[in-house]
Amino acid sequence: MNNAIARFKKITVEMPSPEKMRSMVLAVLIPFIGLLAFLLFWHVGAPNIKTSLGDFPGPKQVYEQWNNLIDEYRAENVREDEFYARQEKRNAELLAKNPDAEIRVREFSGRPTFFDKIQTSLITVLCGFFAATVIAVPIGILIGLSQPLYQAFNPLIQIFKPVSPLAWLPLITLVVSAVYVSDSPLFSKSFIISMFTVTLCSLWPTMINTAVGVAGVSKDLINVSRVLRLSWFTHVMKIVLPSSIPMMFTGLRISLGIAWMVLIAAEMLAQNPGLGKFVWDEFQNGSSESLSRICVAVLTIGLIGFFLDRTILAIQSYVNWDKSAVVR
Repeated sequence: MNNAIARFKKITVEMPSPEKMRSMVLAVLIPFIGLLAFLLFWHVGAPNIKTSLGDFPGPKQVYEQWNNLIDEYRAENVREDEFYARQEKRNAELLAKNPDAEIRVREFSGRPTFFDKIQTSLITVLCGFFAATVIAVPIGILIGLSQPLYQAFNPLIQIFKPVSPLAWLPLITLVVSAVYVSDSPLFSKSFIISMFTVTLCSLWPTMINTAVGVAGVSKDLINVSRVLRLSWFTHVMKIVLPSSIPMMFTGLRISLGIAWMVLIAAEMLAQNPGLGKFVWDEFQNGSSESLSRICVAVLTIGLIGFFLDRTILAIQSYVNWDKSAVVR
């Protein structure tokens, strides 16, 4: 009897309070209501917008095109499986006739599907973002620790930070075409051009926020480091970096958002086979389904951007020593 009472008390203690339950319900309900309101506004307003390609698509038409894109992806996978099965059967027949026959394995060169283009865009943006982070964080630490270095770098940062990706793209295209010359390139030129455009446009927020975070380290912590006579490297690793993590990750989140936005424009112009090129091809196609497919791409771009931001936020929550300082 006593054990049963103890278990009941334990369950009662672990149950959330009414205020917490109310907060949890509102945290789910309010965004859901917002989404429903958006879908209703979209459904009612879309038929009233007339374009050269027909009525603006509503949620139903966009959902149908989403299913069509999934069917195209599955059909392309079936074609790929059949291609390799025929090739394997042909090679087996050749070996049966002549064990010394030369076997050639050809790669499937089918049409990239919508989901292949999503993968291409994600690889491109993550490579560009990683390159920007590798450049921006060390420079941000250095100029945050040194006022003369900050004064030297600040004019360059303020000049190049507002430059549009559309301005960088021609220069990057010319440089890559002149420098990246190979008979068997490891990466396509369109990928390199898009990646470097993303890098150049997204490194500034991380650099600035890292410098501000480093410069704002508490004077008490700096005095502790001096008393302990920490080396420069130990001072940076034990004092500077932990204190500047919130500002640094704020810069990383802004940089990743900019990188994802810049990528779509870069892929349109560089013809890198990602989501940007998908949007451009559908716009050029001009069919009755093009608007719905573009809307699918727009929603996909937005959702991926949201999940990328949440990923950075989750990493910040994991590495940050002060969990309460994480901005949701």
